[in-house]
Amino acid sequence: MSISALAIKSFSNFQVRATLGLLALATVAFTSGVSSPAGAATRPGAYDGTWNVTFTTRAGNCSATNSAPFNVSGTQVSSAGGGKVTGGVSANGAVSVRISVGASAANGTGRLAGNSGAGRWSGIISGDKCSGTWQASRT
Repeated sequence: MSISALAIKSFSNFQVRATLGLLALATVAFTSGVSSPAGAATRPGAYDGTWNVTFTTRAGNCSATNSAPFNVSGTQVSSAGGGKVTGGVSANGAVSVRISVGASAANGTGRLAGNSGAGRWSGIISGDKCSGTWQASRT
């Protein structure tokens, strides 16, 4: 799923693994198996809180697995620990995120449902083109 129609408004020195993880997540192309019933909408703010996101690289020369925290408040997604994170989440849990740290950047899309989520990411991390999947859980 993609939230390109959703207006998306608006990492200091993290360990390289954390930075790569955040970038990986940003490139997530949230096309996950986690979904909500057709046509189901959730109240605004239903996804509020801190989410721990684990990124797994499936293609490219990037770190195999990384994790990073993100904040969700209303329809906005932001960093919970560094770097520049922008993105949004719709009432049905569709998510779109962009993460940038220095010259590295990644985009991701997917879906949140209840206290978990999943999707895909892709981007340029430390000069290497990489992509993969992500999974999230609300803490």
